[in-house]
Amino acid sequence: MPSYEQLGELLEPAGTVLLTVECQQGVVGPDGALPELARAARSSGALRNVARLVAAAHRSGVQVMHAIAERRPDGRGSGRNTRLFRAAERLPVRQLAGTAAVRVAPPIEVAEEDLVLRRLHGLSPLHGTETDALLRNLGCRVLIVTGVSANVAVPNAVFDAVNLGYTVVVPADAVAGVPADYTAAMLRHTLALVATVTTTDEILGCLGGPRERR
Repeated sequence: MPSYEQLGELLEPAGTVLLTVECQQGVVGPDGALPELARAARSSGALRNVARLVAAAHRSGVQVMHAIAERRPDGRGSGRNTRLFRAAERLPVRQLAGTAAVRVAPPIEVAEEDLVLRRLHGLSPLHGTETDALLRNLGCRVLIVTGVSANVAVPNAVFDAVNLGYTVVVPADAVAGVPADYTAAMLRHTLALVATVTTTDEILGCLGGPRERR
């Protein structure tokens, strides 16, 4: 884990963007399509920590982006080339465009200046989307990646961002996946090799937000 001084040098507000990945009601909400993942995001405190980071980003002038995965009701444009995509078609809660399922989930608050990025295809909020161009237009050098899931979308986002030349920071306690021990192992043995893995409180300290009392 980096020192406080090293992290503070990285997280200069004008060059930093906070990305929330699939923190939408149909995924992490109490009535989401993936109950086990939703429970993990909530019981671990990850969703609450994402909300704390978003609030601190709003106060400090760090740009916030919310990456949303959705589908058209007729499925046009969405892939069927994985078990995950095909299973999504049969889930009782579908991530349909324009529905409550694809709204950012409480307790995360979306500000007027936030960017909400929606995609119909793929596993990553960066690959094949306009996210990279938007980040460059914003002058982003450092991307903070939060959200779900540690199984698929989060590592995809991290790898794509690194391949595009961004420095990535991952608050380990603001990311969730299933099972919990897999999430911890993936962060330690995979993402820590390519990103700066830290904690929500450490980032809040750099952004001027309140740390959690112990």
